[in-house]
Amino acid sequence: MVFGKLKYLVLDVDGTLTDSGIYYDINGNELKKFSTKDAAGIFAARKTGVKIIVITGRECKATVRRMEELNIEYLFQGIKNKAVFLRNFMEENNIKKFELGYIGDDLNDLNAMKMAGFVGCPKNSCKEVLQIASYVSNVNGGEGAVREIIEHMMREENLWEKAVQGIYGTGT
Repeated sequence: MVFGKLKYLVLDVDGTLTDSGIYYDINGNELKKFSTKDAAGIFAARKTGVKIIVITGRECKATVRRMEELNIEYLFQGIKNKAVFLRNFMEENNIKKFELGYIGDDLNDLNAMKMAGFVGCPKNSCKEVLQIASYVSNVNGGEGAVREIIEHMMREENLWEKAVQGIYGTGT
């Protein structure tokens, strides 16, 4: 995968951006734990012009809030068949396989992941996803796996330091 050719990066939420737990408060509100580390990876990818697409099967206000904080370009919730949805999105936006990356963790991502030129996943992903992954993070979902995967892709092309410098005014 050539990161410089990537135009879109799809992210799953539960198990990828979160620890896959679903928590409820005493009022029945759904809560999620996101890793703040992932923000740096998302910001760096966006600094190079990559658009972020978040596709999740669940609908949750906590997800909306976090994606708003991250200024995510596309958020699609309640998507039961991610592959059909992504195929339509790719056709409508004339996206080629090599222009798409996908980071996910479970069976509901599997068929959609096969449409991407790059597939990344957290360490604790299901066996089927681990088998097709271009890169497997050293950490679990919700522990900064998205950042690590993006950083890995960008470092392969010496893009990470420049992006980080442009965002934070510091290099690594």
